[in-house]
Amino acid sequence: MMFKAAAVQMCSGVDPARNAETMAELVREAALRGAGYVQTPEMTGAIQRDRSGLRSILRDEANDIVVRKAARLAGELAIYLHVGSTPIALADGKIANRGFLFGPDGAKICEYDKIHMFDVDLENGESWRESAAYHPGATARIADLPFGKLGFSICYDVRFPELFRQQAVAGAEIMSVPAAFTRQTGEAHWEILLRARAIENGLFVVAAAQGGTHEDGRETFGHSMIIDPWGRVLAQAGRTGEEIIIAEIDPLAVHTARAKIPNLKNARSFVLDEVVPAGKGGAAA
Repeated sequence: MMFKAAAVQMCSGVDPARNAETMAELVREAALRGAGYVQTPEMTGAIQRDRSGLRSILRDEANDIVVRKAARLAGELAIYLHVGSTPIALADGKIANRGFLFGPDGAKICEYDKIHMFDVDLENGESWRESAAYHPGATARIADLPFGKLGFSICYDVRFPELFRQQAVAGAEIMSVPAAFTRQTGEAHWEILLRARAIENGLFVVAAAQGGTHEDGRETFGHSMIIDPWGRVLAQAGRTGEEIIIAEIDPLAVHTARAKIPNLKNARSFVLDEVVPAGKGGAAA
């Protein structure tokens, strides 16, 4: 079943209400252009570097403004609306980096919490410790939708190919990669990682991104992309600012790609053996 997928690029600020309105405007336009599945970026509801400032504006899932507006939008527009992620306050004081998928009736189909935490020190002096504030997810998830099986990931998850492989083996035909990649890491790795995940698993990748300089001073890379199972970029946004990209998705292309390169079927288990040569701690021959 062919369908149109849209990736909505944003430059979210610190005010969830304003971000929710921006999201709504872009989602409405994407639906007007024929998209049946619309994905927004990681941290749609707020990008705020200051942890105490972020916590002060957060709500639990039941009261989150982005979640509530997205549910209404999905029902009003009769689309599958995927909030790539938004920060959700948890009872233990930590935050969930949580994505939501809503169906055409406005009901929540499922949610996904980002599994891998971005704890890194970059060469330009940037330092990130997501684990200090965020509670990592522990469950990978696939949604069996009328147009295909959709797998979930968020941003840094893209660097962990085993997450994508397990979902592909379980039947995923489209992988979502909503993100807020830093400018530095995006310039180096964004496109090649997305294309690699598509090629090695023979599936579509839809990646809505944050792009631009945010209110808190953070710079994100943008370049939202939709990629086919052969690794071809079907649609791509620019470096900064709000934008909507749309591509037609044919799930049959997944089966065609996997028939040509049947690596999912050909995978074998193996034993890893480390050899220590004599003279480097090993026994003499």
